[in-house]
Amino acid sequence: MSLPLSDYEKRKQISVRGLAGVENVSDLKKNFNRHLHFTLVKDRNVATPRDYYFALAHTVRDHLVGRWIRTQQYYYEKDPKRIYYLSLEFYMGRTLQNTMVNLGLQNACDEATYQLGLDMEELQEIEEDAGLGNGGLGRLAGSQDFWVSSPALGGEGVVVVRAGSLDSWVTFPGLPLLSLCCEQGLERAHAASEATGPFCGWDCTGLEWVGECPILTCPSFLQFFEGKELRLKQEYFTVAATLQDIIRRFKSSKFGSRDPVRTSFDAFPDKVAIQLNDTHPSLAIPELMRVLVDIEKLDWDKAWDITVRTCAYTNHTVLPEALERWPVHLLETLLPRHLEIIYEINQRFLDVINAMFPGDFDRLRRMSLVEESGIKRINMAHLCIVGSHAINGVARIHSDIIKKSVFKDFYELEPQKFQNKTNGITPRRWLVLCNPGLAEVIAERIGDEYISDLDHLKKLLAYVDDEGFIRDVAKIKQENKLKFAAYLEKEYKVKINPNSLFDVQVKRIHEYKRQLLNCLHVITLYNRIKKDPNQHFVPRTVMIGGKAAPGYHIAKMIIKLVTAIGDVINNDPIIGDRLKMIFLENYRVSLAEKVIPAADLSEQISTAGTEASGTGNMKFMLNGALTIGTMDGANVEMAEEAGEENLFIFGMRVEDVEEMDRKGYCAKDYYDRIPELRQVIDQLSSGFFSPKQPQLFKDIVNMLMNNDRFKVFADYEAYIKCQENVSALYKNTKEWTKKVIKNIATSGKFSSDRTIAQYAREIWGVELKSHGHPSTNKAEGVTVP
Repeated sequence: MSLPLSDYEKRKQISVRGLAGVENVSDLKKNFNRHLHFTLVKDRNVATPRDYYFALAHTVRDHLVGRWIRTQQYYYEKDPKRIYYLSLEFYMGRTLQNTMVNLGLQNACDEATYQLGLDMEELQEIEEDAGLGNGGLGRLAGSQDFWVSSPALGGEGVVVVRAGSLDSWVTFPGLPLLSLCCEQGLERAHAASEATGPFCGWDCTGLEWVGECPILTCPSFLQFFEGKELRLKQEYFTVAATLQDIIRRFKSSKFGSRDPVRTSFDAFPDKVAIQLNDTHPSLAIPELMRVLVDIEKLDWDKAWDITVRTCAYTNHTVLPEALERWPVHLLETLLPRHLEIIYEINQRFLDVINAMFPGDFDRLRRMSLVEESGIKRINMAHLCIVGSHAINGVARIHSDIIKKSVFKDFYELEPQKFQNKTNGITPRRWLVLCNPGLAEVIAERIGDEYISDLDHLKKLLAYVDDEGFIRDVAKIKQENKLKFAAYLEKEYKVKINPNSLFDVQVKRIHEYKRQLLNCLHVITLYNRIKKDPNQHFVPRTVMIGGKAAPGYHIAKMIIKLVTAIGDVINNDPIIGDRLKMIFLENYRVSLAEKVIPAADLSEQISTAGTEASGTGNMKFMLNGALTIGTMDGANVEMAEEAGEENLFIFGMRVEDVEEMDRKGYCAKDYYDRIPELRQVIDQLSSGFFSPKQPQLFKDIVNMLMNNDRFKVFADYEAYIKCQENVSALYKNTKEWTKKVIKNIATSGKFSSDRTIAQYAREIWGVELKSHGHPSTNKAEGVTVP
């Protein structure tokens, strides 16, 4: 079977990225050569691919800066509400190609580089990922980031985002336009607040470009955290610099300068919204109070009213141990004034609770911002809830759980504060950019409006039984698999069967995400093949990827287990190409852009009630993978949209897990009752997969048998049976692809466009204006309405 067309070759054939005019291409070539000569001081005789990359990046940058300046002028004149999205993680990935897509320049740049004799794919590969995050939280921030920097917020607000680290951007920026400020030390935060650089949001050809991304970086961020002190400094550094910039901007506005003697902050919440992405930027609450009370001399009640009306909090986890709790002695040493303010906030809050529930000391203990048991700590999630006017979860089931259990007391006190904002992904990166073949096949049937309004995908339901469309979708998937198989053979030296079922689980390595359940299934398949090699098996390539926290021992051992299983299975001649297992090293956005379009099966198998939402599940759905998963996180809403019969749902529901918690979970009962499970665990215990270190996986076995909070064995039988259903359906390509089409057609809800519109309307108090696809909106230098 011949290799599929490259993305570059495919782009030459498609229209969804915007058609390139000859003059456009000519101008791009002239600008490219101008930057190569005058910016990089090179000619074609001595220039390297890296030089060509930077020449292209500068050329694309030129299309941003004019809009950047006009946008700043517009906001200076109109003074709209500004939304500040505070996050310690921005998992952006590569920016050059994404910027070209968002500007509608992709095809023109492809053609220009082709005429210049350069390889666009080679140039794009030079850019390193901006890896400012660990997983979904950071990637979500990246998706929100690119949306809120688009003109859809144009008439109402601009979003300014802050990142706490830069990773590879420090030495090798995706677009060479970031002004980096490498300050250390809290006293220099103000200087860092001036370090800004533009990045590109969606539909930048309509209204002038609107994003602004102040970058705060500290070289120590490029190292793993050795202690909590450094992390606390970094968190404060980020919010302190941000708030100084916010106050400076507000004071320079017409609302802040009405009083010639002293700034009036009455309009502050109407002109500023601060969204706290998890608890990491929670110090923004006491810092804003410090500024308003100590520096601006507002009385406490006035300052507190402004703070609460300005701040909103997004919760990302239901796991209590994942919520930040800072030791009091650390805050006392580093931020004594902030600790005083937190104590005052807490005392006033508890006075209210005591008045409402006199004598209910247990309630006071549960709701206090200060935890007294053991080491005295500040519960930062409680601080965020008390100091915000809106609290949201990131999937409906998650939002229900935090209301019913995690923050039950707070919900009973102020139910109006609690909302749900189901996560979303940007279709520009996660379909148009990473899967151009599928994007074009869809556009051929329903047009390209779906790129800016993903709900248009519902029109594909009319093509579920269309033989031609079924063939096209299946062909694109096979081309993506062939391409990724070639990548795996090159990078991992493992030759895999491109006709095998590509079974993918990529996410943070964590016990609750249950990569271990996946491993148990793989070993079970291995044992079945070894037991009866002549039986027909649906070939399967299992891929697991993700990051493990540096101090998380079990997570590191899970990675070791995946690689050890792969070493045995991949080199067993009896197994052949019927089963392979690969750990995807250095999992990052650019690798996700390769593996997600190639995946047949998406593993979303967390214990019910533990996954807040997930966004990887949405990316796989949009790119034509079927989901095997529990009814957890956004899986619940995906099943509602596509129909539960079009996903592979298995295992315990939330209520089942709660009932098991009440009765007690005994792993040994499952071990004793299920022979295949017992065989797998005995193999791990005996060192079958680690013959040189027989005790290597004893900690994993001990955890599974004696201390498994996430009940892997309880879902083992249901999972194995569900995987058998997966294999059975995979043998019927037509029926499999029909389910794929139904999933793609019903994935419109999971667009970040919808998510941000809800944040804007229901939390930030602004309305998005409609906007079109760049290919249909070519106005240059338009007048802002």
